[in-house]
Amino acid sequence: MDNELWDECVRFHGHACPGLAMGYRATELGMKALGIPVGRAADEEIVCVAENDACGVDCVQSMISCTVGKGNLILKPSGKMAFSFFDRRTGNSVRIVFRPRDRTGDREAEIKTMLTAPVDEIVDIKVPNYEIPEKARSFDSILCDRCGEFCREDKIRLSMGKRYCSDCYIQYDR
Repeated sequence: MDNELWDECVRFHGHACPGLAMGYRATELGMKALGIPVGRAADEEIVCVAENDACGVDCVQSMISCTVGKGNLILKPSGKMAFSFFDRRTGNSVRIVFRPRDRTGDREAEIKTMLTAPVDEIVDIKVPNYEIPEKARSFDSILCDRCGEFCREDKIRLSMGKRYCSDCYIQYDR
């Protein structure tokens, strides 16, 4: 384990916790499985699909520079502590899924377990059951006819000849 990298993740996140340790370990294992050294992704060559929006996602951002804004961190909130990593250059992918565990209530012990336990005791390493997400696209902005704010064109909804953002659109479910 790289203590300096862990400390950097803790600083980025704000505190050490078991969820952060899980993200650290998932990112470390994912990069190892792909044969990629842990480091910052310059663009979208590395992609992570996080199946949760919990603490561990901050390690993905801090360790390999996958971010929502850059388009190479995709949140797919299934509620699972699982992370899929893709290498666009090779087409290789890996899915790291944490196994159920007993919570002891001892945060420090849980952090240590996540960071140091043998891999086969804490995770299953699988292949994602979906293809690599497409690269991020740019969209035009459309003015909402109700609130007057700009909205990405693929999120605009049409109703009775008017264009509405998701906040202003009134769903019709009869």
